This record gives sequence, structure tokens and C-alpha cells, in this order.
Amino acid sequence: MIATATILTVARAEALFTSRLDTGSRPSYDIVEDAIRVAVRAHHGVRGCAVDVAGEYGDHPETAAPRMRWARHVVEEVYEARRPPQPPSLRVVARR
Repeated sequence: MIATATILTVARAEALFTSRLDTGSRPSYDIVEDAIRVAVRAHHGVRGCAVDVAGEYGDHPETAAPRMRWARHVVEEVYEARRPPQPPSLRVVARR
């Protein structure tokens, strides 16, 4: 199965990847928000985070892949929990 992510999810995961949080930790929303904010500032923006992520994949691919899976999972989990419920979609049923 191929998963898709929004650009914002990817940017958050890259920033979290470069943060000082431990891989495998289960941080709360507030801790994730702070870690992302600090990482983006420390790397001079989301592009700087992406550069460091790429460098880690080049230098340490054996640890970079599990860390990115962790970062993606954490970002998706904490932000999904805060998303307001979506109203049921309206479906148009074709009549014959």
C-alpha cells in the first residue's frame, strides 16, 4: 500500500526527525509542537531540516529510515487526534 501525505505532514516529520526527541518516544502534542518549532528555527527553516534529513540518509541510512518512520507516525498521530471531525460527504447517486 502506498501512503500519501500532505506537504505540511512531510515538513513536520522532517522537522521532528531533526529534533532532539528520542526515536520511539510517544510525545504529546505540545512536546511535538515545541520540538518542531525549535528544529525549524535551528535549521533556518523547513528546507534546512530537509537538507539534514537527506544528509542522515546518506551518512546513516540504517538509522535514518526507522527515525523517519517514527517521525511520520508521531506527526500523523498527534495531528490527526486534533483534527475536527469531518461532516459526512454528500454522495450523488446516479439513477437509472
